[in-house]
Amino acid sequence: MSYKKRKKAILLLADGTRFYGKSVIGSGSSFGEICFNTGMTGYQEIFTDPSYHGQLMVTTNSHIGNYGILNKEAQSKKVKISGLICKNFSYEFSRPSASSLYEYLKVNQIITISDIDTRAVVNYIRENGAMNAVITTLIESIEKIEEELKDFPKMEGLELASKVSTRKSYLIGNPESKYKVAVIDLGIKQNILNNLINKGFYINVYPYDTEFSEIQKWNPDGYFISNGPGDPEPLTVVQKLAKSVIDNDIPLFGICLGHQIIALANGIKTYKMFNGHRGINHPVINLITGKGEITSQNHGFAVDKDSAESNPDFLISHLHLNDDSVAGLQMKNKNCFSVQYHPEAGPGPNDTLYLFDQFYDNITKSKK
Repeated sequence: MSYKKRKKAILLLADGTRFYGKSVIGSGSSFGEICFNTGMTGYQEIFTDPSYHGQLMVTTNSHIGNYGILNKEAQSKKVKISGLICKNFSYEFSRPSASSLYEYLKVNQIITISDIDTRAVVNYIRENGAMNAVITTLIESIEKIEEELKDFPKMEGLELASKVSTRKSYLIGNPESKYKVAVIDLGIKQNILNNLINKGFYINVYPYDTEFSEIQKWNPDGYFISNGPGDPEPLTVVQKLAKSVIDNDIPLFGICLGHQIIALANGIKTYKMFNGHRGINHPVINLITGKGEITSQNHGFAVDKDSAESNPDFLISHLHLNDDSVAGLQMKNKNCFSVQYHPEAGPGPNDTLYLFDQFYDNITKSKK
């Protein structure tokens, strides 16, 4: 595609700041909270991660699309970001077995703009915090779009799990497996399910608002609460479920949004972060083993450290080494633990795959 044939495009932030570029895919406007991911690879996994629902993604890697896409690397059936902002978009790709990211985003109707100074955008977000934004090719209507942006709902207080959760429960894995695990789908990534299956669990995936009493009819040996988008506070049904699981001392494991749900279910506060953690090289210290871990992270909300430390039933198991934020929790007298990061990676390192072993061991111990 010729550079000269592409439409002019604008990235407009909620505070009025503008960045100028060119459209790659689509015409019109796309609204969402703007965020950035520092990963140098794994763009397909990022774009298909349900946790990014409702967000405009700024990629810090200079080239996006240069190795194409593979269906097996997708973390959900569709692209979940609201729009893409990048520096250089590659129409050609290197892997013979791959297909075009351009066609992939086009089929998913994702407005994409390039030739943006993404270093400047990321620096601005880091200094001024996360905020709503819009990417648009409708330059002549920019004043009207600016007014629409003012009315676009903020992420704080926004419930989004219902937008990405399964509508009906479904079974996956080996029915002859030793243990059954109930998965609460708040926007689960495919690689989490892959790791649970590889660990040997037979899994029943439930919609985000399924009641504890309904799930107990299946008699699971353990519960898992997944990652997902939006603010954890409005998810009161899931919080109630987590509390029931804990009260019955059934093994429970939570990741990302699931981690925050477990905290809220026990009176530990959460908060909206200034600009969040999104990347595949975030350093974490395991306070139980004393070992450092490189982790994949994607979250804009976090557990309040002071609130966690004051809760007598919990200990902080992991801390983020960049800002000392809570990266993991463990209950002292109940079979429950959670982490803020993504041990399944996809993309990212495999330093923390041991957590799936820990979950399996917890279930084994509970059965004895």
